[in-house]
Amino acid sequence: METEEYLHNIVKNLPLDAGIYKYFDSEGIIIYVGKAKNIKNRVSSYFVNSSDKSMKTRKLVKEIRNIEYAVVNSEMDALLLENNLIKNLQPKYNILLKDGKSYPYICVTKEHFPRVLPTRQVDLETGTYFGPFGSIKAMNTLLELFRTLYTIRTCAFALTPKNIEQQKFKVCMEYHIKKCKAPCEKLQTEQEYQEDIKQIINILKGKIGAVKNYFKEKMLESAEKLAFEQAQMFKEKYEVLDKFQSRSMIVNPNISDLDVITISADEKFAFYNYMHIENGCITKIRTSEVKKKLDETENTILQHLILEYKSNTDNRIITNIESEPETANLLNISTPKIGDLRKLVELSIKNVLTYKKEKMQREAEKRESGTERRVLQTMRLELNLPRTPKHIECFDNSNFQGTNAVSSMVCFKDGRAAKKEYRHFNVKTVEGANDFATMYEVVFRRYKRLKEEDLPMPDLVIVDGGKGQLSSAMQALKDLDLYGKMPLVGIAKRLEELYYPEDELPIHLNKKSEALLLIQRIRDEAHRFGITFHRDKRSKNSLTSKLEEIEGIGEKTYQKLLSHFKSMAKMLEADEQELIDLVGNHKTQIILKELKEK
Repeated sequence: METEEYLHNIVKNLPLDAGIYKYFDSEGIIIYVGKAKNIKNRVSSYFVNSSDKSMKTRKLVKEIRNIEYAVVNSEMDALLLENNLIKNLQPKYNILLKDGKSYPYICVTKEHFPRVLPTRQVDLETGTYFGPFGSIKAMNTLLELFRTLYTIRTCAFALTPKNIEQQKFKVCMEYHIKKCKAPCEKLQTEQEYQEDIKQIINILKGKIGAVKNYFKEKMLESAEKLAFEQAQMFKEKYEVLDKFQSRSMIVNPNISDLDVITISADEKFAFYNYMHIENGCITKIRTSEVKKKLDETENTILQHLILEYKSNTDNRIITNIESEPETANLLNISTPKIGDLRKLVELSIKNVLTYKKEKMQREAEKRESGTERRVLQTMRLELNLPRTPKHIECFDNSNFQGTNAVSSMVCFKDGRAAKKEYRHFNVKTVEGANDFATMYEVVFRRYKRLKEEDLPMPDLVIVDGGKGQLSSAMQALKDLDLYGKMPLVGIAKRLEELYYPEDELPIHLNKKSEALLLIQRIRDEAHRFGITFHRDKRSKNSLTSKLEEIEGIGEKTYQKLLSHFKSMAKMLEADEQELIDLVGNHKTQIILKELKEK
């Protein structure tokens, strides 16, 4: 139970960002790494509707004892980081749940007029491979981009100079739909074709700036030559590339053998993130905190973290903390201001600040829940209840001069308002102002339904009113054979006295009692909820009755007005044109004239 509560608190405060999540077992071993467009929503899905999950997933959930996460800048980065960590950590449930498939790559073949192909098999002799990609979707996005920007052949012909010279091939449909420039019939030179391949390789390496500049230059050259159609083509390709965010800080071949450590400290803790980049990929990522023993500076904490995390003495370290020149030279530390390294630092800081915010929220909720738990335990002792009242329901009646009788029920769970559980009741069997009969009806209806649907009963039922309302609620529970199975108490407004059914004398709690203050808050919330509903209903009825009295206004018209405006006040505040648009000018003038006279 403690584990469930611990995991629930973690999940509740997870970020809504894209990223990865790691599940740990009781021994602190990572058993699963997953990716998510929205970390909180994805992780939450593991802990609901467990009967709908596969046997493997249910087994995984039973073993989870801790959850860590890392935020990234995009869904594609999440896919790639997941892939890197799975390869590096080999969690057992990833192996089971991935069906043993290898990850996809993009291959640029080593041949005349190279092809750009998706593949799961890596053979370095046949081409240059880029990847792996976290999913087919991520890879196909890139392939689609290449087809949009360039005219790369899709055929498997051996386009050697000898074969082309001997005219062994004929143009295909790809040429006619302008997806290929037919190098097979020598309509495109190999040098021109290789220019496109060079641009594709730049994109796969993350060098988008160079490719964008290439298209921009071509666009300007064409415009100067008055070749406007060609200039437009280059412009469209430039814009497509500009919209596509292919730069990934998760897989970047230009960065290797690097450690990233960033820190954000307060008076008691230093929150930090550590990332290790190897062969262009993030292979390790961890976010945590250290408690300050004295008043350590961020530089001192950084040096301790470097000693703990630095994977190799030759590795560079980048950070957000400015160091003294001597220390920076000694430990090979730098604080980048621009470029790809700065983006890595920013990603690391993002993880630190997200973790810090989540940690502070959890601590605040822990303090708050501790207070609420204490108040509920106090209530149990002071009211002599059989168990701690974690689930409390309170009823209140409302009417105006015997009309529009309604009731409300509010629900508090663990000392907090559970607003999704609130209920309104339109009184059905009672005529006029009869609080006792009304209380009987709504209490009977509420718990009859819970009983029929086999839903949990509350630990305490509160009735707003004196002995009469309390006796009516008691009778309703007796008729349902529920009396004595859940405590029932009434609170009288005038002296804030509490009554038990069948007791002559009230219970007097200290006016400063935390238990009494909570009961009053619940009672006031039920009153507020009921009054709001009653006011809305009365306003609707008032609007209907006034409209019904106007000659020339039929039922269809006032139903339309009621549906649109909900109340008389809103209708009177409305612009005349709004009324005209709804019921026409003639009826609008009749309505306005009658209402003004009244």
